[in-house]
Amino acid sequence: MTKIFKTDRELRFGDCDISGTAYFPSYLDILNGVNEEFWTFIGYPWHKIIWKERWGTPTVHLSCDFSKPSYFGETLSFELGVVKVGRSSMTIRHRISCGEEIRWSSKQVLAASDLDKHTSIQWPDAVRETLLEWLTTEEELGF
Repeated sequence: MTKIFKTDRELRFGDCDISGTAYFPSYLDILNGVNEEFWTFIGYPWHKIIWKERWGTPTVHLSCDFSKPSYFGETLSFELGVVKVGRSSMTIRHRISCGEEIRWSSKQVLAASDLDKHTSIQWPDAVRETLLEWLTTEEELGF
């Protein structure tokens, strides 16, 4: 069964430029919030892993394709799929839509990182097992 994490976000005034069009740096901030929500949903809230366990998931690669503008007051639906789990990194795909219309998509690589040594680490075993449970393909996601 394909596992896709889904959540919605309303575009707020501060997410948009003077014309009411979503401003791409705000998109990235919103995307980071979606990632944080995903990690909480799978049982690894950032406040716990960062402050207590001292590891994090920084972005090491990010690409975005913007196909249509979005506007202040619209609700965007985010779909997140885990498409690759490595020893110390993972690749996720995001599809962002408003209604039936795709607005933008993203491919992102996150790495497991020791926050004190500032080095890459292997995923903790339980985390890796959880991520593998969420593994899907780009085709199953509709990419």
